[in-house]
Amino acid sequence: MTPICISDYNYPLPDERIAKYPLEERDHSKLLVYREGNVSEDVFYRIGDYIPADSLLIYNNTRVIQARLVFHKESGARIEVFCLEPVAPHDYALSLGSTQGCTWKCMIGNLKKWKTGTLTLQLSAQSSVANGSQPCTLTAERLSTTGNTHEVRFAWDNDQMSFAEVLDAMGELPIPPYLNRKTEESDKTTYQTVYSRIKGSVAAPTAGLHFTQRVLDDLRGRGIKTTELTLHVGAGTFQPVKTEDANRHTMHTEIIAVPRQTIVDILEHLGHIVAVGTTSMRTLESLYFIAPLLPADGEGEIHVGQFDPYEKGYTHTTQEALQRILDWLDRTHQDTLHAETQIMIRPGYEFHLVDQLITNFHQPKSTLLLLVSAFVKGNWRTIYDYALSHGFRFLSYGDSSILYKRE
Repeated sequence: MTPICISDYNYPLPDERIAKYPLEERDHSKLLVYREGNVSEDVFYRIGDYIPADSLLIYNNTRVIQARLVFHKESGARIEVFCLEPVAPHDYALSLGSTQGCTWKCMIGNLKKWKTGTLTLQLSAQSSVANGSQPCTLTAERLSTTGNTHEVRFAWDNDQMSFAEVLDAMGELPIPPYLNRKTEESDKTTYQTVYSRIKGSVAAPTAGLHFTQRVLDDLRGRGIKTTELTLHVGAGTFQPVKTEDANRHTMHTEIIAVPRQTIVDILEHLGHIVAVGTTSMRTLESLYFIAPLLPADGEGEIHVGQFDPYEKGYTHTTQEALQRILDWLDRTHQDTLHAETQIMIRPGYEFHLVDQLITNFHQPKSTLLLLVSAFVKGNWRTIYDYALSHGFRFLSYGDSSILYKRE
């Protein structure tokens, strides 16, 4: 593959341009509009003016969990355990719903102070975070290590609480590290989209943070249909590309779920698909590559590899891919497609489903900036130069853009 020099995707981002907090009214953020090489700006609540009436807008309904747990050893050492994804049970819903214990892949802060033994965290009935919960003791046991991640077994002594409830009571919402501040009570609301409902992410799909019920009602009133899918955002979304050739960067794998009805809606609106955020984009584009991977018996994992778009040489049409998935779901009596995607969308990628992308402004030298560059055929600097020179706010709590795919 042709090398992609990551230094070509760098730009100066002063700290004061990174939004540390959201606006009081989330739909009053600035909106950059990019179409056919031209840039203009508006306010987000008027985004319906830039989406054709017969479009299908697809958003990610994932909800951020309070994935950061802070333990203190008897010595006083502070150990931070950051839950990344479930191992056993592997399914998010089953693991978060478990009342009998579960194992998660985690990152651990201050690991040198936790060589052996079990960590303990107490929730008393008088605790300010208990919210009426009964007392509970959570224990964490480190089982194994692979690279920078660790498998940690969690157990608790209150079988009236699910692991999701344990995290809600004892955990902390993990806001992005580049905000350089502690999580505040307000983040529990502002760092969730108004349509979030499926728990599992450790980072918000931030393009969706601008939507309000007023905006969604306006879009539907204009004849724009909305539907949803799920991609649980992993911590890898914050990983910068550290290799000079971006092709040598290892993409993180994320879990996706796409309801059958969403696929039906997509088939009916091909050519008019609007993705809310890069997570929705990666999920939608993965569908094309999932179709040939469907196991005949309906069993087994479905995994889209990082370089499948560039190495597989598939020739089927998008319509054929979507219909193949629908037929497979019907044959295997499933109403939702579950899969894993490691897809890397970078310059040279051929888009199969998405026609418009709503997205925030991303970090320099990031895979998300590579995705944006691919969508606008390399013209990302025009967009970012405009945003930097016109007072746009950057990153998770920053302003938004709507980009038209450049042919």
